Amino acid sequence: MFGSIGMPELIIILVIALIIFGPRKLPELGRSLGRSINEFKKASNELRSTLEDEIRVEEQRERVSATAAATPPAATPTPADATTVSRAPDVAPGTGTHSA
Repeated sequence: MFGSIGMPELIIILVIALIIFGPRKLPELGRSLGRSINEFKKASNELRSTLEDEIRVEEQRERVSATAAATPPAATPTPADATTVSRAPDVAPGTGTHSA
């Protein structure tokens, strides 16, 4: 039920709590303990869902980068280098076709 705490130990703990806090204060303490446990569960579930979302986003990024690296860049134009650039023939200074 509660791990290594058996029923006799649980009854002893409840009797001691009843003696220490009294019958009027005990329900209020139970409610506040229940609210605290509920708030802790909500916070841990929120943390878990946030971590799972982050893991899922990271896995999607890895898949996108892996597929981008696997596909050849056929759609991108190849850069022009010095041998493929067409130039006008070299003309000596002063012998050009333009008049000054």
